[in-house]
This record gives sequence, structure tokens and C-alpha cells, in this order.
Amino acid sequence: MSYDTRAGFPVHWNDFGVGPEPALMLHPALAHSGAWTRVAGGLADRVRAIAPDMPGHGLSGDWDQRSDYYDQMTGIATSFLEPGTHVIGHSFGAMVALRLALENPGMRSLTLIEPVLFAAAKERVRPVFDAYVKKCRPFANALAVGDRDTAARLFSALWGDGRGWEDLTQRQKESQIKRISIIAETNKTLNEDAAGLLSAGRLESLDMPVLLIRGSQSQPIMQDIHEALAERIPNARQVVVQGAGHMVPITHPIEVAAEIKAMIG
Repeated sequence: MSYDTRAGFPVHWNDFGVGPEPALMLHPALAHSGAWTRVAGGLADRVRAIAPDMPGHGLSGDWDQRSDYYDQMTGIATSFLEPGTHVIGHSFGAMVALRLALENPGMRSLTLIEPVLFAAAKERVRPVFDAYVKKCRPFANALAVGDRDTAARLFSALWGDGRGWEDLTQRQKESQIKRISIIAETNKTLNEDAAGLLSAGRLESLDMPVLLIRGSQSQPIMQDIHEALAERIPNARQVVVQGAGHMVPITHPIEVAAEIKAMIG
């Protein structure tokens, strides 16, 4: 593990693998770089991967709201890029990965695992987006009034690994409660595409192989997000991991690693 200042922020990261090609692995919100351990193990002979902790996560510095969270994390991730990098992102990490691909030509491949670009579904099937917003309203209301305990519990039910809140360890609960307010800072990025990822011609400009992985048991909106992206990205391939939910890299790391390995060769 390593620690340094990246894009002006104190960042910790883990190194995985001994393969010949560089990779960058970006974890979801409320997780940490260690979430990639088993997927990275399946790729260890093909890539040497860097997995940074997002601001306010893992061993990186506490988030101090110094800037837009998405911009800050994009700057941090960009600092790790080198020519020919395979970029792999999950959930909010996939949002960062997609932006990296759009802003940094020359990436070798892009893997997007359940990217939470809800704005893509809003453009494609508005009723699905509206149903998702309605489903999330209790979580949003709890967060708005500062009830972090309830907000974390509800968020875990929506986007967790399938375990009930009562099945998590006290440490896991406390970790999610501590970081849950960061979710509110990403709303404009995810729901309104504030960064313009969906602007005309942008997705169509991607020229690297793109792998879209989702779980069959994830939130219904994920299918529409993936379909919307696949319709516009020229070299996109979709994979659905049966029996998996949103946390598919953690619950089904063997399957996820195998699909990535098949793409990168």
C-alpha cells in the first residue's frame, strides 16, 4: 500500500498483481480499495493494478468538501493514468472510469460495472427513472434531515450486497453511517449528468473495447442504464451475471475477473 498527495488531496492506494499491463480499479461509494482484492487476484498475471481509496474512504483523507466530489475524484484518478491503462470501475467508480475514458484517449480498455448514471435511464425510459426516484425517496428524506443512521440502512438495502442491515458488523455499519452524506454530493452528477457525459457525440467517440457488467438481481434501472450506454458506445459488450446484485465484484469475483480477462486477452 502507498500514500501520497494526488490532485491536492491525501490519497491511499493498494497495488495488486504482477502482470505486464497497467490497470486502474475504482471502487464504489461507501467501499474502499480492498473491495477489489478478489477480482484483482483473478487478473494478477495479466495486469499490475492500482486501486485508490476515494476521498473520505478507506485510508485516504477525510472529505472536506473543498470542491465538487466528482471533479476531485476524477482528478485523483487521472493522476494514476499511464498510456495503455485498463480502467475498471464499479458503481460511482464506474462513473469516474467513464469520464476518464472520455477525457483521456489512449486507454487500453474500459470496464463499467453497474455505472450509476441514472440520467441515462431518464433520457431513455422516463417512467423507470421516476419509479427509481420514488423508491429512493425515504432514503433521500432521511439524508435531508440528517438522519444518517436511517439513511445508511436504507441505502444498504437498495445498493448493498444482499445482506440485511442486521447482518452487517458494527464496524461496517459505522463506516457506512460516517460516509453516507457523501452520496448527496453526487446527485447532480448521477441524476442530471452535470458533467455532460451524455452530450451528443461523446459516448460515440469511445474507441476502446468497453465491457458493461451488471447483476441480474440489481435494481431494475441498471438494465436501462446499460442499454442506453450500449446503444451509443461503438465497441460495447454487455454481460449479465446471473444471481448477482449491485455488488457483483464482491459476491461474484471469479465471474467478473473472467469476463475482464477475456476482454483484455
